[in-house]
Amino acid sequence: MKNASLILNVVLTIAVAVLYYLHFKGPQAETDSAVKSPVEAKGRAIVYVNVDSLLTKYDYFKDTQKVLESKRFQLENDLAAKGRNLQNKVAFFQQRAATMTQEQGRATEASLQKEQQDILAFRERAAQGLASEEQDKNKQLYDQIYDYLKKENATNKYEFVLGYTKGGGILFADPSGDRTSKILAGLNKEYQAKQTKK
Repeated sequence: MKNASLILNVVLTIAVAVLYYLHFKGPQAETDSAVKSPVEAKGRAIVYVNVDSLLTKYDYFKDTQKVLESKRFQLENDLAAKGRNLQNKVAFFQQRAATMTQEQGRATEASLQKEQQDILAFRERAAQGLASEEQDKNKQLYDQIYDYLKKENATNKYEFVLGYTKGGGILFADPSGDRTSKILAGLNKEYQAKQTKK
């Protein structure tokens, strides 16, 4: 009985060893051959557009930036004028405070505080409006680029059009895949056509 138990344990140990060997040796051989001979991925073309160049040379983006910069400048001028006006009123109040009654002083002080709050509220609303307009313009920019690429892709059949920026997620891009100038020329041509219609 002891011998039968010993023989059974030896047979089971050998069976486990063989199964262990077959289980871990089989897939390893396949992965070794895959590593030795890389398989080239077959697919359609993958191209890229240099986003920095696209933005600095796309006429729509340049025009939009000029308009937004002009609005920012106008807002800063309006706020500066309102601030100077309030400072003048405060200085005038401080000069005249000695000749005013307490009630007149409180009323004038309350009026000046309200005017200051109105200026702060105006600045907040204007900044939010400008940020919202900038967001809308960025969405329009993205939509124009996307729509143009979609039309362009009808003939070229690119699988991907990547956005490349130095220091971005793509570490290297082969210059043969750069379609920036072609896409930029097409976008500017479409934008100029829209501008002449207006």
